[in-house]
Amino acid sequence: DSMEKVLITGISGGQGRLLARRLLDSFEVCGVDRVAWEGRPKNVAVHQVDLRKRKFEDVFRTEQPTAVVHMGMVRHFRVSEQVRHDVNVRGTKQLLDHCVHYGVQKLVMISSSYVYGAAADNPFYMDEDFPLGATRSYPEMRDLVEVDTLASAFIWKYPHIRTAVLRPVNVLGYYVHSMIGEYLRQQRVPTVMGFDPMMQFIHEEDVSEAIALTLQHGLQGVFNVVGPGAVPVSVAIREAGSTALPMPEQLMRPLIGRLFRWGVVPYPAGAMDYIKYPVTLSGKRFVDATGFRPLFGLEEIFHSVRR
Repeated sequence: DSMEKVLITGISGGQGRLLARRLLDSFEVCGVDRVAWEGRPKNVAVHQVDLRKRKFEDVFRTEQPTAVVHMGMVRHFRVSEQVRHDVNVRGTKQLLDHCVHYGVQKLVMISSSYVYGAAADNPFYMDEDFPLGATRSYPEMRDLVEVDTLASAFIWKYPHIRTAVLRPVNVLGYYVHSMIGEYLRQQRVPTVMGFDPMMQFIHEEDVSEAIALTLQHGLQGVFNVVGPGAVPVSVAIREAGSTALPMPEQLMRPLIGRLFRWGVVPYPAGAMDYIKYPVTLSGKRFVDATGFRPLFGLEEIFHSVRR
């Protein structure tokens, strides 16, 4: 039998490249990105297009993928909020329309644990039914919450397309670029004085494995994807080879806000809540559906970003 063909958005990024190589034994792989993938495998077709443009539809028309993995979203804050929202929300709407019109059978949307929001009353190990509250104190996250909500609605509107929304915890690794990675790689890492919440981490290779299992099992629904365990923020900082710098919140929050506006730090003041309050998820639903077990322990995860 001929192999299924999977289209990966954001294929030129660190996670996209890892996933493409992970899937090559089981799928024909193609992808789209706004930047080129230099040195890509010869059997991976990469189309350099913007998800919001007409040429993106041409990719569906010519490649005819049976499966799509959507990770081609802007997750950093180096562009304006308007551009980020347009790329993420309008680009995702375009992708969902193309999946319907071109007969895609499986769709995997990569969301984030951040959509749950960080709050003092968060329970430990939230499941997938917990409401998404990130925009309450972190308005810069509204686009990712909106994308997650669009995908969740898509599951029920088009049940014939096996759609899965994955919400991985903090992703670290050699190749993936994440905000938590940039935070931990600082020499002196600011923390909120008096707070040391538990945090969960997962290795970039385990995220690729989770996506591969999702495709293999044809999962449908929303799934948290968690790593080998949780540690306090202070331990994560120490294990990453950095030094914690506790600061009073009344000083830290306006300072981070100004430094972000000046482009000195890569995260806005709203991100502070994620190092103040716990955001820990239950991954039981995904484990029950796939038998997933992370291959990388916490020591290996932190070693991948160690200074």
